Amino acid sequence: MAGKATTLTVPGPHGEREMRISSPDRVLWPDMGLTKLDLAQYLVEVGGAFISANGDRPVSLQRFPEGIEGEQFFSKNPPKGAPDFIRAVTVTYPSARAHPQLILDEPAAAVWAVQMNTVVFHPWPSRAENTDNPDQLRIDLDPQPGTDFDDAVPAAVELRSVLAEAGLEAFIKTSGNRGLHVYAPITPDHEFLDVRHAVIAAARELERRMPERVTTAWWKEERGERIFVDFNQANRDRTIAGAYSPRALPHAPVSAPLTWDELEGADPRDFTILTVPERLRTSGDPWADMGSNPGSIGVLLQWWQRDLDNGLGEMPFPPDYPKMPGEPMRVQPSRARKKD
Repeated sequence: MAGKATTLTVPGPHGEREMRISSPDRVLWPDMGLTKLDLAQYLVEVGGAFISANGDRPVSLQRFPEGIEGEQFFSKNPPKGAPDFIRAVTVTYPSARAHPQLILDEPAAAVWAVQMNTVVFHPWPSRAENTDNPDQLRIDLDPQPGTDFDDAVPAAVELRSVLAEAGLEAFIKTSGNRGLHVYAPITPDHEFLDVRHAVIAAARELERRMPERVTTAWWKEERGERIFVDFNQANRDRTIAGAYSPRALPHAPVSAPLTWDELEGADPRDFTILTVPERLRTSGDPWADMGSNPGSIGVLLQWWQRDLDNGLGEMPFPPDYPKMPGEPMRVQPSRARKKD
């Protein structure tokens, strides 16, 4: 039975706020016995780094009213009764529909989201003042069946070199599961489709260098036992778990920023809501200076054009997207062969 409400004191840029947590004893991670209050306290402890990474961006909240083993849903719009320090910005979705979306500006806003039963935070790669133009290039390295985190590590290291050749500085974090997320800060000079094309260009270059270990194949039946470079995470309104966001997995992992020096020996299971606060206190935030030197996607767009000239065209979009110019048919290769 859930306990009575409690209050947490949350430091922030505008002083301390007293945040109410109802049902603090509600268990979110049954295997660990971790509660709603444990999650709220985690976000108080990592609040500065969390907001540095995810604040001032449209964010989708992945909410679990009955814990991670229960039903879940995504929340994008500011609900009625939200505190006055929770703001929103109007964003345009792939359907061309525009709607307000939440922005988190301080640690107390993240704690409020926990009060709303949020476990996973999904920030956009663009900022509130310019939602159409990303200021982050993000690449998701997704291990396929037969591969694991250790297989993603060399792919990430080589991707770092690819991005460096394109004039971009790469940053790395665990996905919170088996994969890795590579980010590069960029100047917000291009809209989402251009950034998607830049990601595809980098992914194809990585695939050329590691063809036995990396794939850009959208269809699962074509990927084999390789690391999939998920270029479609670069699309408008497609997001991945933010830095320091918990994940809805049994051991309460966190999507944890790393230094490149520690990547080789890292174990993603070591980064949880129980361990990451102390890591931040003792080692600092590897992403503290992430946005200080943004680069341009100009070279990657040159690579994209080179590949177009060589016959490599557009890649498939997610199935819930409207048909896009130049996109190949959204037909699974095996089904296409049967039709022939």
